[in-house]
Amino acid sequence: MDAVAKQALISRNYNHIYAHEMAHKTAGGSFAGAIAIEKNSDGIPVSGHVPIAMPVLDRRNPQNTIDHANTVIRAALAPSDPSGQDFKVANQAARIKMQAMACKTKHQGNRLDVNA
Repeated sequence: MDAVAKQALISRNYNHIYAHEMAHKTAGGSFAGAIAIEKNSDGIPVSGHVPIAMPVLDRRNPQNTIDHANTVIRAALAPSDPSGQDFKVANQAARIKMQAMACKTKHQGNRLDVNA
């Protein structure tokens, strides 16, 4: 591969990967970390990653967990071409969301409303 073709491939791959990862980062907001782009031994970008904080079930306030999970799901599926790993992250967040929804439903009506 000549230098011009290599530079074109580097640029094309980088732009595609960066756009994909930026979609994750933008949708993930404060839960998303910095974009990392991995290159092969020839310096050609081959993949990228944006770390995202996975929600943890908060039994005291399950709505916070639900909101956090919704953000993670949106972030994972934000690119126009989600990867298999993106779907795994979205599914993991969806499972946590379901646990939080069950916890919320279980505890609804258990609080005493002093203003009633």
